Amino acid sequence: MTARTPDSSMSWPTTRVIVTGGAGFLGRAVVDRLRSRGAAEVVVPRSRDYDLRDGAAIRRLLAGTAHVRDGRTEPVDVIIHLAARVGGIGANRAHPAEFFYDNLMMGAQLMHEAWRAGVSKFVAIGTVCAYPKFAPVPFDEDALWDGYPEETNAPYGLAKKMLLVQAEAYRAQYGFNAIYLLPVNLYGPGDNFDPASSHVIPALIRKCIDAVESGQDEIVVWGDGTPTREFLYVDDAAEGIVLATERLNDSRPVNLGSSREISIRELAERIAAACGFTGRLVWDTSQPNGQPRRKLQTHRAREAFGFESRVDFAAGLERTIAWYRAQRAAGLV
Repeated sequence: MTARTPDSSMSWPTTRVIVTGGAGFLGRAVVDRLRSRGAAEVVVPRSRDYDLRDGAAIRRLLAGTAHVRDGRTEPVDVIIHLAARVGGIGANRAHPAEFFYDNLMMGAQLMHEAWRAGVSKFVAIGTVCAYPKFAPVPFDEDALWDGYPEETNAPYGLAKKMLLVQAEAYRAQYGFNAIYLLPVNLYGPGDNFDPASSHVIPALIRKCIDAVESGQDEIVVWGDGTPTREFLYVDDAAEGIVLATERLNDSRPVNLGSSREISIRELAERIAAACGFTGRLVWDTSQPNGQPRRKLQTHRAREAFGFESRVDFAAGLERTIAWYRAQRAAGLV
């Protein structure tokens, strides 16, 4: 089936959208952006109702959200696919098969069923983990296939990269308007602070605040502190995704980043200071560093759909810590 031909821009008051993962960290920010733009209907399927690894569940979701327009039954106009099994280095090392299978099955089947149903546009969200371990810095989208990803999260990164292959193949054969975005590491209020599965910023914030409250004089940090990372505030990421949904109609991969690089050592020191922790940072070099450097080339997003990050890292970090303290004080985390 060939999808309806999309316009180059969205008329949100008449556009109906499914956001998978819309109840999650990034998803909530994207849903808020869509509603603020006046999207006619934003559907957020929950995993308890629709297991997106199951093709039958996906077909049920699409059938249940179709409606009659001009006497014809039509699907939603756009799917933004944010649902994913995610986690930090520890979670990826402990569950590599699940990270591969769950992400691959969700993405491949959802895109296929969206095409079959006639959805106008599919927005696939990839990951910076898809880049080769030793890609030249800053990571340019054209370097995506120049090597194997960093081993600790390669199953996850490769599963998500298959969405790019699928998007390009479905556009070439079917004319399906699928786009593919590569966000860098995200942070911000509403992040996952569970020590078993959190990423580096929430993990460090929790460790530091735990240490302050319990009177500990040291905290342990994985690796040796030399790797670098780039971080994008969650609201900036959401704005980039919505801008791409509105303006991008090209299956070439596009990075979403802030273009600011920081070492893990400096990051840990800044978080410790911001949280009021004055003890020692002990670097556990028996644990993996992960990818040596991560910094994205971001000119394609600026040129293709006018995206640039807005939130200063220090300000974003301050808001994230304040949010976590408030949630903790209320007994919510």
